[in-house]
Amino acid sequence: MKSLFLYGILMSFIFSSCSKSVTVPTDTAAISTLSVEFDNIVGGQNLQLGTGVYTNANGENFSVDNLSYFISNIVLTKTDGVTYTVPQDSSYFLVSEANLASRFARVKAPVGEYSKLSFVLGVDSLRSASDISKRTGVLDPAGDHSTGMYWGWNSGYIFLKMEGTSPVIPTDAAGTRKFRYHIGGFGGYSAPTLNNIKTITLDLTAGGVARVRPDRNSNVHLMVDVLKIFNGTTNLSLATNSTIMFGDFSTKVANNYSAMFRHDHTEN
Repeated sequence: MKSLFLYGILMSFIFSSCSKSVTVPTDTAAISTLSVEFDNIVGGQNLQLGTGVYTNANGENFSVDNLSYFISNIVLTKTDGVTYTVPQDSSYFLVSEANLASRFARVKAPVGEYSKLSFVLGVDSLRSASDISKRTGVLDPAGDHSTGMYWGWNSGYIFLKMEGTSPVIPTDAAGTRKFRYHIGGFGGYSAPTLNNIKTITLDLTAGGVARVRPDRNSNVHLMVDVLKIFNGTTNLSLATNSTIMFGDFSTKVANNYSAMFRHDHTEN
């Protein structure tokens, strides 16, 4: 038992020694605003809700009427390898194509040059299982979510919602040809369930590192290609999979959408 105890202390020392993180300065002049812009596209085209017509890898035409997704747990890495984790209470954002202002996730970060950006697509398990008092703002299940990003019946957040129409889908009772992709699942409260949380890590060096300075704001411009939702590890067919929600097949969608993001450029 004693040897196991000593081994635990040794491993804790090793991990703490290898991890480098930056402390938030108390001097307000040493911190500034950094924004991350989520620019939704479809292949090489701008996403246009309701009017744009696009084609997936299966040759199926489709239009998008609704696109929303949660971004959380932003972590920045400086050029010297030091990391800064944005305080969790300030690191939850709901990006909705219908609300252009929501495409910017604005955070405060210490002054410096950052070459790597990491974030979660979805809502982490800790916050998903937290008391309702800890889930405010965009995470408030009772909030005015015009996009409806919470499953009341399943007590969980919808990480990504995309809805639209396609001529390959049979008409429903309302005479429409709708598809609905509502993807969530954080691993479960008391028993294991689906876990579709995806961590995205992007190298910023090719498109320009983010220079956080006290005299101006920096903006990391990301392109978010929603065509990747259909085209990826699994090429999804709207004719056979027009509705995907909380089920095993949703993991295929999550694996695809983890590749949606790429760094285009940084505006310093």
